Amino acid sequence: MMKIDVNNIAKNLNTPLTAPAYPMPPYKFVNREYLNIIYRTDEKALRAAVPEPLEITEPLVKFEVMWMQDVSGLGAYTEAGQVIPVQFNGEEGDYVHSMYVDNFPAIASGRELTAYPKKLGAPKLYTDSDTLVGTLDYGSLRVATATMGYKHVEMDKEFAKREICRPNFMIKIATDYSGNLRICDLIRTQITDVEVKEAWTGPARLQLFEHALAPLADLPVLEVVSASHILTNLTLNAAQPVYNYLEEK
Repeated sequence: MMKIDVNNIAKNLNTPLTAPAYPMPPYKFVNREYLNIIYRTDEKALRAAVPEPLEITEPLVKFEVMWMQDVSGLGAYTEAGQVIPVQFNGEEGDYVHSMYVDNFPAIASGRELTAYPKKLGAPKLYTDSDTLVGTLDYGSLRVATATMGYKHVEMDKEFAKREICRPNFMIKIATDYSGNLRICDLIRTQITDVEVKEAWTGPARLQLFEHALAPLADLPVLEVVSASHILTNLTLNAAQPVYNYLEEK
């Protein structure tokens, strides 16, 4: 058995040392399926949710459910959550506001390696007769239900690619052993290696339900603006810091 010396410890990304929670990236996704619903929300509530120096351009939110059926190193899982269209230094992108995931390696790697705000949840994406359905449960309670007409109108694949490949902004936070902030950065990542296999749009509806620990309904649905159903192959990229809150404080 190999001795776990200082050099071997330094090669590990995570613990337990002899059974890591997740493998080394990159992570490759085959047949990653999206249901995206963009909706108009309350502008005051949205501004309270988005951290500076990100800027809101319109009071819009994207609720997304993603079924990842084949992911290298992570297996199969589903995610759901909210992202918010923003601008940073003139560049348009999306602030990742919340993510609920049913797979521990995906939660751990997303939070530790990058800054995806992932919590344990029970999202599902499936076809019910002629309807694409995305749901999110937190514990035993339903907190979101999204429906879309199944493959009603083909969507331009380049337009779909631009939707998937918008830069993502997140907050990376880490503390020292006294509980003081050690890292507090705004970080940026962007998908660049993507193949759009199918893309569809159609009529859609979204319901959000009040919950203290999964507060999606704090950004209420006022109007559904658009919806998309996209099937892709892609690879996630690493993230880079773009703003240091500790230096700017």
